[in-house]
Amino acid sequence: MNIFKRLLRIGQAEIHSAVDKMEDPIRMTEQGIREMREDLDKALQASAQIRAMAIRTKNDRMKKETEAQDYENKAVLLLTKARKGEIEMLQAEKLAKEALTLKENLMIEVKSLEEQLVTHEKSADDIQKNVDILRFNITKWENELKTLKSRIKVSRATKEVNKQMAQIDSNSTISMLERMKEKVEEEEALAQAYGDIAKRSKSVDDEINKAIGDETDKVNQELDEIKKRLGILSGN
Repeated sequence: MNIFKRLLRIGQAEIHSAVDKMEDPIRMTEQGIREMREDLDKALQASAQIRAMAIRTKNDRMKKETEAQDYENKAVLLLTKARKGEIEMLQAEKLAKEALTLKENLMIEVKSLEEQLVTHEKSADDIQKNVDILRFNITKWENELKTLKSRIKVSRATKEVNKQMAQIDSNSTISMLERMKEKVEEEEALAQAYGDIAKRSKSVDDEINKAIGDETDKVNQELDEIKKRLGILSGN
């Protein structure tokens, strides 16, 4: 497996020229994870195959042990029959020896199968360790990739906001707003000044009219008194 080489390559991506584009390290990491998953599938297949071999070997060993025990039982049965006189002793011994020979051959096979079983089980355990490491690394890198993607989203959003703020400053928008504010304040002050002038003008006119109005009333009163003395009725 080239898992460690791939992990090293992913780590070295930060010093590669592709680091200028954030998508490249992400794609490389995703590719590394896909390759690790492929290795995991292969390791699982290999583990299943080795364990299947171990199971078959164990079954064969048990079968051979049973057969060997059967030949030993047959040898005992032959000698028992010979002792009872059911068969000749020489024939029984000959057949018993052949049965024990077959038993010994089977036991040799049993021993070989036992060694194979140990080898298969050790290989299966080693592969399982690699499977566990692969699963751990895949989970680790997937979690880190999720974190990296989230950080990229946040950093890009922050960059856009900061970019907009920088463009506002560079375009002197804030300065224009300040000048507009000053202009509005000037207009408001000018409007207030005109209002004060208008109020003062109206006040002077009111005073003049009031003064004139008082004299006119006095003249009218004097005229009414004269007309009354002369007997001139109002309206004639």
